[in-house]
Amino acid sequence: MSFQKIKNMKSRFLLPHTFKPLGWVLFLIGLVLGVFLLINNFDYFDWEVKVFPLLGDSGLFSSNPSLTWSTNNIADEIASILLIIGGVLVVFSRTKDEDEYISKIRMESLIWATYVNYFVLLLAVLLVFDFSFFTVLVINMFTVLFFFIFRFHYVLYKSKQVIRDE
Repeated sequence: MSFQKIKNMKSRFLLPHTFKPLGWVLFLIGLVLGVFLLINNFDYFDWEVKVFPLLGDSGLFSSNPSLTWSTNNIADEIASILLIIGGVLVVFSRTKDEDEYISKIRMESLIWATYVNYFVLLLAVLLVFDFSFFTVLVINMFTVLFFFIFRFHYVLYKSKQVIRDE
């Protein structure tokens, strides 16, 4: 088996590098919108649209029942979609010079991000209560992406610094 086939097998689940700039744009727009909504208690933008919720609020006087058309402010959904799509594009796009060392950094960063994410979640379970816990859970949906992006690019930066200094 040739070296090129082995290299392609190891990174077959990665997207082309051309997706990474789009991912950064979507991720940063989603981050800014999400932080803005979080600071303003999710009530700043009035983007009410008709939605068809698979699961809605339960109760006799629910404003958003399941499986019936209702209105909902979709600002938080848009921020979430931008963060998720942008983050996935950034995390799973190849670097310009993808090699075995970068694959190793990628795998270690994913493992590290998962450990840190669940450690933070464990602390939240023990120390955060009531509706604040719900906010922590919403933020926790994105922290694996945040932690991975931070660590992966930090380790890449440090390794390039070491190479430059030699």
